[in-house]
Amino acid sequence: MRPIRKFLLASLALFICAPASAGEVSRAMFTVGVDNREPVLQVDSINSESYNSISFFTELNDLAGHNVTHQWTYNDKVMFEKTFEVKGPRWRVWTSKTLLPGWTGYWTVNVLDDDRTVLASQTFDYQ
Repeated sequence: MRPIRKFLLASLALFICAPASAGEVSRAMFTVGVDNREPVLQVDSINSESYNSISFFTELNDLAGHNVTHQWTYNDKVMFEKTFEVKGPRWRVWTSKTLLPGWTGYWTVNVLDDDRTVLASQTFDYQ
C-alpha cells in the first residue's frame, strides 16, 4: 500500500474513532431577570431588602440532545433541580428561585450533564 494511502486510512480511522467534541457552557450567571432570552444584569450578591428572587442563566453550545440540569444548593443541601432537554446547537435556559428572608448566605447552582457531571458552577451571596 502506498505511504500516502496508509496515512489517509490511518487518519480516517482516528477521526472516526475519536470521541465527538464535548459541548460547553459558554455563559453561566446569576441575574435579577431575563428579558428576550438574555440576562438583564449579572450579579454576585443581592440584598434581601431589595430582592426576594434570583435567576440563573446558562448558554449551552453543542449540547443538543443532552439533558442539562440546574441544581440549586444552599448549606450543602439541594433545594431545587430543573432539567432541560437541549434542542439546538445554541440553547439558552434559566431557572428562578424565590428566596425566603431566613435563607441568607451563599447559594450555588451546578449545571449538570446527563451523567451528573458538573459542566459549570456559580455561587452568589444572598445578604
